[in-house]
Amino acid sequence: MNKQNQKNRFYFSAMPFIIFVGVMVFLYWLNQAQNLGYSSWGVYPRELYGLKGILLAPFVHGSVEHLFNNSFPILILGTALLYYYGRLGIKVFAIMYFLTGFLVWISARESYHIGASGMVYALAGFLFLSGLLRKEKKLMALSLLVTFMYGSLFWGIFPVKERVSWESHFWGGIVGFVIAWYYRKEGPQRIKFDWEHDEDEEDPQFQWDHLKDDKSENKQTRNLNQPSKPTNRIVIKYDYKKKDDK
Repeated sequence: MNKQNQKNRFYFSAMPFIIFVGVMVFLYWLNQAQNLGYSSWGVYPRELYGLKGILLAPFVHGSVEHLFNNSFPILILGTALLYYYGRLGIKVFAIMYFLTGFLVWISARESYHIGASGMVYALAGFLFLSGLLRKEKKLMALSLLVTFMYGSLFWGIFPVKERVSWESHFWGGIVGFVIAWYYRKEGPQRIKFDWEHDEDEEDPQFQWDHLKDDKSENKQTRNLNQPSKPTNRIVIKYDYKKKDDK
């Protein structure tokens, strides 16, 4: 991939999350200016009116600090997801988005849960575990970078602060890990060389099929080496003499 293609790929990977963060900032500014009470857009567990929060809650934030702490991780991790995983990344993000919110709606405390921190945990969990499972150098380096930048997120899955939705953090991380495991064989993979041991060879079904193929090939080889069986066809042979022969 040349530099121009890399730039284009980075641009198209970053743009959706630039827009995502832009909407977050705009709604926070509008809420502060007009006092519209957007907190009711959050996920309210086990109530039908709280279901709208699954879609809307990631765009709603209660303070500048809350907004800032979620904006940059969403932008960085989301861009990395689309850049390295392409179409699979789009599917992964959609599943993360709705599944995390739904699990919060099922299990969390009775309060409005707002903010994109659940998505931050889901993205970090997916990128970390997926890179390790695939054993591809660039993705493993990305895993280490996520650990270095956001390793402290681990403590957010515990109910340390009352006003923090640790349930969103917890379920986001779990969803990220589960999706990474589920899609471990899709998307970018480590290049395997001929001399490397193929995992398929450990599969009993593969070994059985391979054995059958070997037997079939050996049978065909034996058939070629063996003389053909006599048939009932009439065979006419001609003898001739040279002119000088008497």
